[in-house]
Amino acid sequence: MNASNMNKPSQTDWERIDKLTDEEIDTSDIPPLDDWFFAKARLRMPQPRISVTVQVDADLLEWSKAQGEEFESVINAALRHYVERHKEQHS
Repeated sequence: MNASNMNKPSQTDWERIDKLTDEEIDTSDIPPLDDWFFAKARLRMPQPRISVTVQVDADLLEWSKAQGEEFESVINAALRHYVERHKEQHS
């Protein structure tokens, strides 16, 4: 996905989506969670966060802020994903 895709308005009818009840949502294409899933699943408890000052590229910050009010959580999730992947590769 490139930066220009982030500037296009959503074509989703969010008002219609918000009005759907749980029963009206079609989940038939979601496979059941099996033993393999639970064998790989890990419990992740939230860790306390600390405030730090970090310098980042302006475009990265702009993209993160465009994701919504919780842009700090977006940045945290991206860093967590990166660290977890590299822990697995270096273990």
